[in-house]
Amino acid sequence: MEIKTQYSLKALNTFRVEASAQQYVCFRTTGEIGSFLASHPLGDRQFLVLGGGSNLLFITDFQGVILHPCLKGITVLAESADGIRVKVMAGESWDDFVAHAVDKGWAGVENLSLIPGHVGASAVQNIGAYGREVKDVIESVEAIHIRDLKKETIPAARCGFGYRDSHFKKEWKDQYIITAVTFVLSKKPAYTTHYAGVRQEIEKLGGPSLFNLRQAVINIRRRKLPDPSEIGNAGSFFKNPVIDAAVFARLNQTYPELPHYIQTDDRIKLAAGWLIERCGWKGKSVGDAAVYPKQALVIVNSGQATGREIYNFSEEIRKTVQEKFGIELEREVRVVE
Repeated sequence: MEIKTQYSLKALNTFRVEASAQQYVCFRTTGEIGSFLASHPLGDRQFLVLGGGSNLLFITDFQGVILHPCLKGITVLAESADGIRVKVMAGESWDDFVAHAVDKGWAGVENLSLIPGHVGASAVQNIGAYGREVKDVIESVEAIHIRDLKKETIPAARCGFGYRDSHFKKEWKDQYIITAVTFVLSKKPAYTTHYAGVRQEIEKLGGPSLFNLRQAVINIRRRKLPDPSEIGNAGSFFKNPVIDAAVFARLNQTYPELPHYIQTDDRIKLAAGWLIERCGWKGKSVGDAAVYPKQALVIVNSGQATGREIYNFSEEIRKTVQEKFGIELEREVRVVE
């Protein structure tokens, strides 16, 4: 266990904004989590469970305790000719796990290649890309309840998974520290290649395989999205809005070219990046806060922007989209203050 006071969080958030935590605790084992919380009851103290810092924005110093589960390990629980059950500790890099799975011939997460962050946070966010969501392969989530220290194994069906959503973000927000996630992966891949140029990219690489699908996704993401190690960002800043068919019909009369995707419940998902671009924001900046020129859904810190400056910039974007289209964009990034 590592305990620090007035600890800089700049290296622990992919926006690379300056912020410090009153107290920071890094846990190497699940036992350390229980022992720390038992001997240091949180009471009314502000706290935040931190993963890879790739989906949050600090807008001020954090006047509380950062709980950082740095738990490592990948364990095969069961294996058959058809598939595998594998438990992955929450502190493992998500993309390192995807690379490991592809190398082993385990299918189910390859479309989620190059998504930053940790395995624990993948379940909180229900990460998704190129036609797949992590909920499709999660069997269960292991977690420690922060207040009563009870260890729980929560089946995926109870986690409330939705589009970039779960009970861990809403109903159970700040109630659990996720320690591990168990996945069920296949040894008989069924490739999902219908999305946004993936099939064409695979053909360039020589045809369908787990490795080629992973590489295709990596190639596409690198062309479209900034590398957090080079320019501060948290990927998609906003969720793609999902609207009723009647609302879409009215919008489509004015904007017949509006990109849209029909959902299983007959609601319509819109491309938030297109809405932002049509409002004139693509490539624009205020100080060092900017909309990425290649993808309007991404806000970047091109230099020394503060978290507050990035937040204010994002609010101006939301305001103009609301005024032009009557749609309120919801942040995918968690704002922390």
